[in-house]
Amino acid sequence: MHLLLISGSTRAASTNTAVLRTAQQLATVETTLYGELSALPAFNPDDDREPLHPAVTRLREQVEAADAILFCTPEYAGALPGSFKNLLDWTVGGTGMDRKPVAWINVSSVAAPTGGADAHDSLRKVLGYLNASIVEEACARLPMTRQSVDADGLVSAPAVVTGIRHTLAVLAGSVG
Repeated sequence: MHLLLISGSTRAASTNTAVLRTAQQLATVETTLYGELSALPAFNPDDDREPLHPAVTRLREQVEAADAILFCTPEYAGALPGSFKNLLDWTVGGTGMDRKPVAWINVSSVAAPTGGADAHDSLRKVLGYLNASIVEEACARLPMTRQSVDADGLVSAPAVVTGIRHTLAVLAGSVG
């Protein structure tokens, strides 16, 4: 089984990316941490044809190759971050998300106004358009702060680590 991990954050010290790096360390299956969010061009339907931008080609290849996808994205201005929405827009032209098991981890701090709920509601809507198979039991809200990330860029908070393990197990178990 191969699991693709996609962070919706471009921040160098992102807690969202730290969660996925931690997931990569904990996983008992093959994983790929997607790393080209900032390299994707702005989505333009006129450009969604061969030859595709190389970063778009690599994104679609990674989505196709994955058996399941785990997202971790912040909320920005009450919605998905623009760069992450752009990534999702580029997947519309491919077939890689069709019926693919997907889940997300929400790590918005308890102090966040909506706890990231608006971003994840939007993500749910977009994934519906992509016909992805949302694995509800694998979706988790694991509030944390930047202090939960060690100097090595991994999450150390025991409750969050336990939640990540649960999400991984349920998502992996959903793959036929």
